[in-house]
Amino acid sequence: MVKKVKIGKSDLYVNPIGLGTNYIGGHNLYPGTDDNAGKQLVKDAINAGVDYLDTAYLYGPGRSEELIGEALKESGKREDIVIATKGSVKFEGQDMQNDNSPAFLKQAVEDSLKRLQTDYIDLFYIHYSDNQTPKDEAVGALKELKDEGKIKSIGVSNFTIDELKEANKDGYVDVYQGEYNLLNRSAEEELLPFTAENNISFVPFFPFASGLLTGKYTKDATFNDLRAQMPHFQGEELEKNLEKVEKLREIANVKQAEIPHVVLAWYLTRDSIDTVIPGAKKLEQVKSNFKALDVQLTDSEVQQIGRIFS
Repeated sequence: MVKKVKIGKSDLYVNPIGLGTNYIGGHNLYPGTDDNAGKQLVKDAINAGVDYLDTAYLYGPGRSEELIGEALKESGKREDIVIATKGSVKFEGQDMQNDNSPAFLKQAVEDSLKRLQTDYIDLFYIHYSDNQTPKDEAVGALKELKDEGKIKSIGVSNFTIDELKEANKDGYVDVYQGEYNLLNRSAEEELLPFTAENNISFVPFFPFASGLLTGKYTKDATFNDLRAQMPHFQGEELEKNLEKVEKLREIANVKQAEIPHVVLAWYLTRDSIDTVIPGAKKLEQVKSNFKALDVQLTDSEVQQIGRIFS
């Protein structure tokens, strides 16, 4: 039986390993995804023990939410599942813009409720900041929706430290989602200390640095997707990163685990990181991610991993 954790100061309790669902219905991110397979993956993941799904209007756009809504309705398990979704994005033709105005966010929540076929959302994030709206006003609109029971907790995503401070002026922010992994630890400078101090749960995205921290690549790997533009996948940088990942393999072998399990276990030792939401395309990946919960890192191993990726 998995021990559930509380997400920050919210009233949400979940398996610490959730499921990021940008692949499910995310046709604009992963061309050629299969809707039926995506919906089936949600059902299978829930049956395997996932009780925490992270989605967004941007994935699809809207299609990921629709498929999750259908899967939950068909499985009859809505009450057992924590749904996190995000809004702020709007499209003017092909141009993506962000709107944090109270009116827009309230409408975004209503639209997400319809797509998800539910009467409440467990965790709603402002996905990206805009340049116009005071952040405490934006969060104030979500607080009104929380008081109405339409959302249960309030999150912000991709905010700078100053935007997060402004957003949390009244102490209403429960969760912050931002990029953090062993190759990009910049959140340790200001964001993680602030979230820890204010009992805000920090949910890291890109936990595997687009796959580089899984141990499945060699220096000869070539990429024709987003990774082709990422510095840590290029030339000497890639070789250096792969050497670090190989050092993780030694720790994983001692633990009779795999590299991704050690990586996820390390994140869960960080102050204010209660949960992780790795994405998955197959049920085997979902089940494999759960094995991170069996990895108990000693203090010296935690420090050793920190040094490898200092």
